[in-house]
Amino acid sequence: MNILVLSRNTMLYSTQAIIEAGRKRNHQVKVIDHMLCDIHTGSGASGVYFMNESFNPVHALIPRIGYTATTQGAAVIRQFENRGVFTTLGSDPLLKVRDKFTCLQLLEGQGIQIPKTIFIAHSETIPAMLRHIRPYPVIIKLVSGTQGMGVMLAETEQNAISILEAFHATGEKVMVQQFIGEAKGQDIRAFVINGKVVAAMKRIARPGEFRSNLHRGGTSVSIRLTSAEEETAVRSASSLGLSIAGIDMLQSNDGPLVLEVNASPGLEGIEATTAVNIAREIIVYFEQNITNTSSI
Repeated sequence: MNILVLSRNTMLYSTQAIIEAGRKRNHQVKVIDHMLCDIHTGSGASGVYFMNESFNPVHALIPRIGYTATTQGAAVIRQFENRGVFTTLGSDPLLKVRDKFTCLQLLEGQGIQIPKTIFIAHSETIPAMLRHIRPYPVIIKLVSGTQGMGVMLAETEQNAISILEAFHATGEKVMVQQFIGEAKGQDIRAFVINGKVVAAMKRIARPGEFRSNLHRGGTSVSIRLTSAEEETAVRSASSLGLSIAGIDMLQSNDGPLVLEVNASPGLEGIEATTAVNIAREIIVYFEQNITNTSSI
């Protein structure tokens, strides 16, 4: 089959892993930068073009869309969807997940436990709204951040007010989140494919750091999820319409809390930690689910 991978960098580990896995299973794999795609819609002649060339046929689309390319990436995915091409990531789920507060609202609406979180629209209401999320410390996050960037720990109310006022002055959208002390600087990343957890790891923050991201010097170990954690991960992906997702959870006194959902989760850290060939699992997933050979 002909697989088209949307990726801004062919040399990224995740992109290379998918290329290798696809070719090992005798598929044709091509990578294009979605930020360089032109789109034609309407008049019965819609299509996606890369350097003035269209694609025909495309049997499966594997989007790897970074945060800064969300809008354009979703537009490219949508055009393939309009022509019936199978995609491992839909345009609507991508847009839902990329706004972290919207994502948490949707999870809460499905009865999935999340940390207490507030979004403050006006700087004048900051002190009053912060009363809803005591005690301190609290976490302040950019609504569109990734890999631990734009995530801060506010130790006191005045500290939180100062940080929030600074963000509001620059027009940045931020949210304030309950700090889960019992998690002890650790979280869980569960990798879900087609309604099943195929790999899971615990990430541990380095000393003096509250963020456990591997990009920020954290370490990781392979783990086996509890039934509650596995159910939470699978339900979270399903409720957001994601067939492939990285679900980040905290272990709290009240059970697993979903911290964040990633629609294009990286493969390098979790493959190295768990020894699971996730790229191969992604290829097998679309093989099992393609019902036609739609093209664009």
